[in-house]
Parts: sequence; C-alpha cells; structure tokens
Amino acid sequence: MQTVIAFIVIFGALVFFHELGHFIFAKRAGILCREFAIGFGPKVFSYKKSETTYTIRLLPLGGFVRMAGEDPEMVELKPGYRVGLLLNRDETIKKIVVNNKDRFQNLRVIEVEEADLEHKLFIRGYEEEDEEATTFTIDREAVIVEDGVETQIAPWDRQFASKTLGQRAMAIFAGPLFNFILAFFIFLLVGLLQGVPTNDPVLGNLTDDGAAKEAGLQTGDIVQSIDNSEISTWEDIVKVIQKHPGDELVFTVDRNGESQDISVTPKPQEIEGEEIGIIGVHSPVEKSPLRVIGNGFEQTYEWTKMIFVMLGKLVTGQFSIDALSGPVGIYHSTDVVAKSGIFYLMKWGAILSINLGIMNLLPVPALDGGRLMFFAVEAVRGKPVDRQKEGMVHFIGFALLMVLMLVVTWNDIQRFFL
Repeated sequence: MQTVIAFIVIFGALVFFHELGHFIFAKRAGILCREFAIGFGPKVFSYKKSETTYTIRLLPLGGFVRMAGEDPEMVELKPGYRVGLLLNRDETIKKIVVNNKDRFQNLRVIEVEEADLEHKLFIRGYEEEDEEATTFTIDREAVIVEDGVETQIAPWDRQFASKTLGQRAMAIFAGPLFNFILAFFIFLLVGLLQGVPTNDPVLGNLTDDGAAKEAGLQTGDIVQSIDNSEISTWEDIVKVIQKHPGDELVFTVDRNGESQDISVTPKPQEIEGEEIGIIGVHSPVEKSPLRVIGNGFEQTYEWTKMIFVMLGKLVTGQFSIDALSGPVGIYHSTDVVAKSGIFYLMKWGAILSINLGIMNLLPVPALDGGRLMFFAVEAVRGKPVDRQKEGMVHFIGFALLMVLMLVVTWNDIQRFFL
C-alpha cells in the first residue's frame, strides 16, 4: 500500500507540474483554458473556478490542459436554427440555449439568420411574428448551453491559434520546462534537509555496526593519513578503504586539534562480483545555501546529460527496446527505492521528472516536442501547417506511442512477474 501511495503521489506531482507549465503560460498569453485535468478517462473529481474546470480523472497516467481552439468544440449556429437567448441588463447575450429550452425562463427564442461567435460576436435572427431581424450582441464570456452542459464561447483573441508563434511555442514548451524546474527544487530540498556531500577528508555519520565506530573513529574526525599515506580528499579515503578488505589500516586523524592514531579493519563486502572494503561511514555534508543551490543545478544537469546519453545508445542500437520501462517498471522501481528512505524516494521523483521532461521534448508526433517541431516548420515557411494534416500526423503518432506503451508494459510484466 505504501508503494501505491508513493507511486500515485510522485506520478501525480510530475503530471501536475508539467500541466501547470502549460496552464500558466497559456493564461499569460490570454488563451482560454477550459479544463486542467490530471489523469484520463471518467471524471472522479471536478471543480470549476472562473472559466476553468479542474478535474481529476480515473486513470492517473497523464493529464492535459484543454485550450480553446485546439478542438472543434463549439456549436455552429447555422441559419434556420432556433435558439433561446438569455440577456444581461445591458441587453447583451449571456446564454445561448440550443435545446431543452423549456427548462429556462425569460428566454427570447429566435430563428437564426446569421451568427458570428468568434470575431464580431453577434447573432441576428427573427423572433416570433417579427418581420425584421433583430441583431443581438454577444457578451465575451457568454456560454452555450446544450444538453444541460454550459460551454463558454472563445472569441478569436482567446483561442490558441490566434496567438503569436512565440506565445504558442512557449505555452507548449513550458510543460517540459516545469519538469526540469521541479527536479531542481526537489534536489534543492533534499540538499537543505540532508546536506550536500563534500570532498573534504572528514568523516560523516557512522553506522552503528560499522568497523569505524567499533574502532573508535568519530563523526567530524579529519583524516590526515592512512598507513602513513597522505590523505587530502574524501575520495582518497574511499579508494584506500576499498582496496584493503580485511586488512588493518592505521588512521591518523585530527580530533579537536589533537592528532590520534586509530587502527581500523575494513569489512569485506562483495559488489558486482568484486570484494571491497567498507568501514561504515558516510561522506561529510554541508548545508550552506550557495552549495545547496549549486548542487541542485549540478544534479539536474548531470541527470539530464545521463538520460540523453542513454537515449543516444538506444537510437544507435547499444540498448534494445527491452531496456525501456513503462508504468509497471516505474512502479517496481518505486517499490525498491521507497524501501531505502524518503530522501532516495525524493531523488527518484526528481530523476523521473527530468525523464518526463526530456521524453516530451523529443520530436515525436503527439508529444510536446512534436508540436514544437511543427512550430519550427511554421517559422521557416512563414505560415502554419494545415491543421487537418498536422492533426492526422499527431493521431498516427499517438497510436504508435500506444503500441510502444503496450510492448514496454508487456516486457515489464514478463521481467518482474512471470
């Protein structure tokens, strides 16, 4: 149960911050965001504030921000349609009722002659027994009511396609960007709580059953030499200890200004078929703000570089598709990491966030990187790619991604459960 909760919290946080990036920059550009959703499938929770509905859906495997103009979602009011109008005090339309008109009072029912819900924002039509058409102005925040569901209209300047190329690209790029920002802040928080490892030749925390504590070494001891070999860094200490499993070593340490010689025998431990020595001591740490911030950037950069290297090996055939993990594999890894403690789990969440950001930036149709690729083509051509053609490419890309997901998930199931 603990693993299930950890998986949901981590994956939910990654998706939330990813979609939050899209949402914030879309709102900054003036785009109407109809829905901010975590998950897919049927709604489990729904809350509407202002013009956006915030939902949690059944399948916690992603999320989306539904921006006005991305889908053909509005009702087209063609000539001859009979609709009901609810007006504000200033006689502008606040609701357009398409059907079930008997549920509303004070409706003015008209037969539509002409309507423009995007640019000029008006409806012209005939009320009963009128010989002349009446023109009504539509409020910019008016809603269309169909089958009891209200949908706010989106004037052209509130739609995604109306924005500049830079605004649209930033609204899409912000999702992966926020995953990198989240990873940085997680590494930052871990550093503030746990400290950042340093390379000073100082002993950190000692384990209760380790050879260091049994021999009398203490946290804070400054190691000057081991068996008369000068020590200047933490790496020097590690190298000497690992090379001498079961051999007695004489540590010369500075403790509170006094030099002491302490004999320690590293305990043998086999790692990946090789026997090394360990004495049960952690590296020294510091919590200075500058060092912690620097470590946050460094960790984010190093993991980003490592994931790109692994992707390169996958492309060149050095890794097979079997090396990929889907939700099942991530769940299994989360189970393993969760048993190691909260700080390891936090770092795992940061690594997953970086991975999610990079995967979404790949120039693959249906992903953010695929959409950015089309924006790049638009920048070169000077005009956007036909929306129907782009939509077809994204649809095919999404279908292929689903096939890949099924293959990866099946591989995970075979690897961990069969």
